[in-house]
Amino acid sequence: MSPLITAADLADALGGVTVLDVRWRLGGPPGPADYALGHIPGAVYCDLDTVLAAPAGKGGRHPLPSAAAFEASMRSLGVSDGRPVVVYDDWNALAAARAWWCLRYFGHRDVRVLDGGLKAWTGELSKDAPDVVPGDFTARPGGMPLITADQAAILADDGVLLDARAPERYRGEVEPVDPVAGHIPGAVNAPTTENLEPGGRFHRPEFLRERFNTLGVVEGVPVGAYCGSGVTAAHEVLALESAGITASLYAGSWSEWITDPGRPVERP
Repeated sequence: MSPLITAADLADALGGVTVLDVRWRLGGPPGPADYALGHIPGAVYCDLDTVLAAPAGKGGRHPLPSAAAFEASMRSLGVSDGRPVVVYDDWNALAAARAWWCLRYFGHRDVRVLDGGLKAWTGELSKDAPDVVPGDFTARPGGMPLITADQAAILADDGVLLDARAPERYRGEVEPVDPVAGHIPGAVNAPTTENLEPGGRFHRPEFLRERFNTLGVVEGVPVGAYCGSGVTAAHEVLALESAGITASLYAGSWSEWITDPGRPVERP
């Protein structure tokens, strides 16, 4: 099953799926305000900072939440094990991909991202917050491959480690968020912007396969992805999944990597 769903298919499925509005972006505007102005009917707001991440610390700016915390949050949002989930945002699926990855990692088997995001939705929007019936979701970590900093360093040598950030951040020319600029030695730059067509939908699977092939992602070679804090790297994993390629996520990403001064930093 594709990890993506079209707006038309979502419209047909409304009422039989749990829809999460994951609007969020670095630096704002705040998602709840946008949600209140209008959202896909029946959608429940899911906050990235408090639901899809633990407090910032040595694990990076957006560490993964604990299984217990994630389970409780998903249940409060109406997520159940046996009911499909669709997630969307208005930020080129960057936040929605994080929700998709977290749900998949913690064991939900039927999660899809609205391809094209809210912009692709042609139906009416609602300002009403739905009455949420608590779900029965059970968090079972391990549903998606996850790697540590040490494993990411090995992967950069023995496989392909994709850096999903913008080229200028990868090269260390600018660093608007983290205190150290550069990238993990051996990592290959693969900006998430190149996963999308001009209109904001993901490229076709064949196109994505060819894109990643040119970066060294070929059969039999292990692949992983990281970014600044593990959010946009989930978008890379989603694009790879759409292309039929399984990839690991370094969730701590650059913001965790640089917390250890003993880890090397590369700047071309």
